[in-house]
Amino acid sequence: MNIKGQALYAEMQSLASQARGVGTELKLQHTEQVNPSQSDFGSMLTNALGHVNNLAQETSKMRTAVEMGDPGVSLAQVMIASQKSSLAFEATVQVRNKLVEAYKDIMSMPV
Repeated sequence: MNIKGQALYAEMQSLASQARGVGTELKLQHTEQVNPSQSDFGSMLTNALGHVNNLAQETSKMRTAVEMGDPGVSLAQVMIASQKSSLAFEATVQVRNKLVEAYKDIMSMPV
């Protein structure tokens, strides 16, 4: 396998700039969709969980496509999608842990 260092570095830089662009697009879409005065915490939490679930399902579909030999999906795309899904899930677990901790603190307060 012949790997050109400069070409690999250029490709990594290109992928990094694309990832930054996707993050910016998601942030803009998120700020347009959610108006704190019009939505409650429950609906925001439901939307966030739905988004995490969609990421996991999309990653699963991409993984299956690569396993079946689909030339339209590369291994790099699957790995990036897998990492995004994993990070989203870990963030969700951390939010859940903080909510449980806050609930326990409130319940243990004397009235």
